[in-house]
Amino acid sequence: MDVLHACCAGLDVHKKTVVACVRRVGPDGAVSREVRTFGTTTAELLALSDWLKVHDVGHVAMESTGVYWKPIYNLLEGDFEVMLVNAHRIKQVPGRKTDVKDAEWIAQLLQYGLLSPSFIPPPEIRKLRDLTRQRTQIVRDHADVANRIQKVLEDANIKLSSVASDVLGVSGRAMIRAIIDGQDDPDELAGMAKRRLRGKIPELKQALHGRVTEHHRFLLRALLDQIELLEGLIARYDARIDEAMAPFVEAEERLRGIPGVGEKAAEVIMAEVGPDMTPFPTAGHLSSWAGLCPGNDQTAGKQRSGKTTKGSQWLRTTMVQVAWAASRTKATIFSACYHRWVKRMGKKKALVAVAHKILVVVYHLLKNGTDYREDWKPAKVA
Repeated sequence: MDVLHACCAGLDVHKKTVVACVRRVGPDGAVSREVRTFGTTTAELLALSDWLKVHDVGHVAMESTGVYWKPIYNLLEGDFEVMLVNAHRIKQVPGRKTDVKDAEWIAQLLQYGLLSPSFIPPPEIRKLRDLTRQRTQIVRDHADVANRIQKVLEDANIKLSSVASDVLGVSGRAMIRAIIDGQDDPDELAGMAKRRLRGKIPELKQALHGRVTEHHRFLLRALLDQIELLEGLIARYDARIDEAMAPFVEAEERLRGIPGVGEKAAEVIMAEVGPDMTPFPTAGHLSSWAGLCPGNDQTAGKQRSGKTTKGSQWLRTTMVQVAWAASRTKATIFSACYHRWVKRMGKKKALVAVAHKILVVVYHLLKNGTDYREDWKPAKVA
């Protein structure tokens, strides 16, 4: 095999140590190796950088080990061509396995150009990605706490969710706060209903007649405080994400023109892939990276599996949510495809297929800088 990099380095990354191997091929074809172990503190990583510079290393490769690769990547990316590689694709050959052998193996694969890099967006997109992912986690926590509030109400035989669609809406919160403060008269509680819920006051009186104890009030008070804390955090993240999205307003507006893509979804898409589609040669590459590409497992002329590949759980989840929203729209190609596919594929597979179709549209809009147009027209029924 031809040598692609005469001098390069492989890093075996761990929580407390980094094993570095510099591999060099001389003009006569002789191979030399030098291995050294560093710590993961900033001072040790700076020493690693200096050591690589002394050896005239230009290219560095390492596994994507948990989150431990991030500080190393951030420190080295300005001075070296750093390649982050999926650990599944560079498994060591059978035999004795040590950290030193792992580092040597990574360096050898890099030297002969046998590694494919993982997609790492630029720093501004990585910062936006941190914000959107943290917000998603907090939103999930908010949903968990809301469910726990519902469980406490059910335990007290308060059937508020049977009448009100949103237990934590304006009316629901007012009633819960009154319950926390000691109010147990169903007529008084039902009288706190607002707007359309006032038309259900008779049902509310029945639903709010329960057996609330001091124990239930303590739990509701604590959970409602937690809900309000999480909502405050979500608002802070929303404001910070708005600031981070300022350079990408044009791309965001382009994405929001797609049926089913709202503000939050556009922010997540931008945070996960960025506005530049150069790292993805085709829409199929982006779909595969997102885990929305159909699988291809064929042997002896038989198709064994067609399940989707593993990919970015963050982008995949968002695209499936977008697909669900798009399937509820009227007179759009995505809605038509969903209702046609769901009959033979089932709901879940149809949603994934629609998500894949939408992601292909996202790819072309961002790559070509064009706006979405719904040229498809539903067929007329005679």
